[in-house]
Amino acid sequence: MFSLEIDTLARLVIDDARGKSLRIVTAESCTGGLVAAALCAIPGASDVFERGFVTYSNRAKTELLGISGDLIADLGAVSEPVARMMAEGALEHSHAHLSVAITGVAGPGGGSPMKPVGTVHLATARANQSVQHRMEFFELESRWEIQMAALQMALEMLRDRLR
Repeated sequence: MFSLEIDTLARLVIDDARGKSLRIVTAESCTGGLVAAALCAIPGASDVFERGFVTYSNRAKTELLGISGDLIADLGAVSEPVARMMAEGALEHSHAHLSVAITGVAGPGGGSPMKPVGTVHLATARANQSVQHRMEFFELESRWEIQMAALQMALEMLRDRLR
């Protein structure tokens, strides 16, 4: 289902988390659960994968992750503060130690001059540590390619936080 590169990264994340006895939670919007799926495709993922939130709508972000509707209305769901709050909210609403969050515009529609298709905000949070954020602009041809690039970046960020 996933490329060898994605599969390898997911396997490394699972192995690293297991080695540190850490549980992982995901909060995904534009990837629609692909990060959770890549992690759960690895045998033994249940040792470390705690849960995944697919918060595609703004309402889901508010109800499941506790993000202020006013914040989303003011800055938009595709923004650094929302990505950071998604990562924090995932930790707060789970029993995990490490989270990754993704929000973006995968296209082909939905972009704007300020947030064109391919704009993705990712964040990781780890218990008792600061949230780390990364904004990427993926100039790719299709929705699937943007989602796969965001998935790979999320796994790389998780791996970095586990080191």
